[in-house]
Parts: sequence; structure tokens; C-alpha cells
Amino acid sequence: MNSNFVVASDIGGTHITSAVVDINTWQILEDTISRCHVNSRSDAKSIFLSWCSSISKAIESCNSAISKVGIAMPGPFDYENGISLMKNQDKYDALYQVSVTNGILDSLNTEKDIRFINDAAAFLQGEIFAGNLQHKDRILGITLGTGLGSAVWNKGDKAFDADLWNAPYRSDIFEEYLVTRWFTKRFAALSGIQEDGFKDIISKYRDTPAFDQLMQEYSTALYDFLSFFAEKHDSNTFIIGGNIANAWDVINQYNDKIAEKFEIYTGQYAEKAAIIGAASLFSN
Repeated sequence: MNSNFVVASDIGGTHITSAVVDINTWQILEDTISRCHVNSRSDAKSIFLSWCSSISKAIESCNSAISKVGIAMPGPFDYENGISLMKNQDKYDALYQVSVTNGILDSLNTEKDIRFINDAAAFLQGEIFAGNLQHKDRILGITLGTGLGSAVWNKGDKAFDADLWNAPYRSDIFEEYLVTRWFTKRFAALSGIQEDGFKDIISKYRDTPAFDQLMQEYSTALYDFLSFFAEKHDSNTFIIGGNIANAWDVINQYNDKIAEKFEIYTGQYAEKAAIIGAASLFSN
């Protein structure tokens, strides 16, 4: 058994990616990467089987026996006790107040040491170390996808969940204006067209007035969140990731104030950053 090897997973609203990480070098063993689609609206058993399929494939692709599992998980979640607190977020409702630790152990049918970290904190920490940004004093992280993740990293410390997804904004909370479901709902209201996700909207309707209006509204809400986050944690330096951030060049065109006020890095390592961050749960 190689104590330097950890299997780490990044869990999102529609996927899980797992891989074995050498925590001595922070290298992902490329041959062990396993990606699986997850129906997050399914029942608990089906969700656990999907997750464990990915975790098992990664472990089986490594020649060493592995006993440690680090998981980057979206919130709200009890990370210390491994219990899901997600509810009414269009994902993982079936896991509400369920012991995810026990669900995974039962599906794997083997003993493992399982630890959890907020996905935004894992993403931020992985991006910082992989991108060699450790010289900064403080960096704030945001992930934009099926949920809104936020994290803070201070020099010399591990990143932590800023837990700002439900901060009040307008007549609701910030998350309801910054995630995938906002794009689909708002675009349907503006155009009368129902699409499944932001990727479909941007690929089909980028040259339409409805798309321009959509992006102007989104970039305004994003600027407001960046300003709120920056003031709360006293930093103007951000790393932004998640599926929506893949279109950062487009988003950035609709609000000049973002580039003027903030130092923005976009995530370069995608789910690999969160995997490295999850594996870091077992570092000294």
C-alpha cells in the first residue's frame, strides 16, 4: 500500500471525476482519471452507484492499494460529518440529511478513510498550487455552475468555504442570479425559447438581442457579487472557475467595470484543480 497515493473526486451537479493523486508531488496519475455522468435528480442509491463507479475505476487503474478518499463536494454540506444538506437546489435532493460517508462505503463495499472538502475551496487551493500563485497574500475563489461556490485562501493556510451562495441579493439570494438555472429561466422569459443549459444558449443565440440582454443582466449580478465578496474578505484578487467560467471571454465583454476593479484569473486546471485540492485533505 502506497501512503502517498490518494483517490480524489470532484463531484458536480451533473458529473463526477476521480483520479489517483501522488500527494508528494501533487501529480495526478493520468491513467487513473475516470469521468462519469451523474443524474443528480435520481434516488440516493443510483447516485451513490454512479459516484462509486468512478471512484472504483480510478482505484482499479492504479497498481497500489489505496485506503484514502478525498472528495470535493458542493454545499451546503456538513463536511466534518459527511452529511448532505442540499435541498431545493435542483440537485441531490434525495441525499438531504443522508450520511454520504456511509452511502459511499456501502456502495464501495470496502473500508476507506473518506474526507470531504467544499468544492470551491478544493478548486481554489488546487488552482493556487498548480498555478504557482502562493506568493499572493489572499485570493478569493468563485465557481459558477449548477451552484455558486465561494472560497478564501490566505497565504500559509488551507482554503476554506466562504459560504456566500445564499447571501441576500435583490429579492432573493446571489445564487439564484449566477447559476445555470438562472440562464435557462431568464432566456426563456426573454426569448420564449427553452434550452437545457448555458452552453446551448451561447452556441445557438449569441448574435441575438435576447442574448445581449441576458449577458448584460448576468454581468451586472456578477459584478455585484464580486464587489460584495471583495469587501467582505478584503481582497480584489479572484480565481473564477466552473462550467460557466469557460465563457469568461464572452461574459467579460458585457461589463468593463469587472476588469477595471478586480484582478481576475480564470481556472486553468478545470476539475483537476478540485481533485488536487481534495487530495490535499491528506497532506501534512
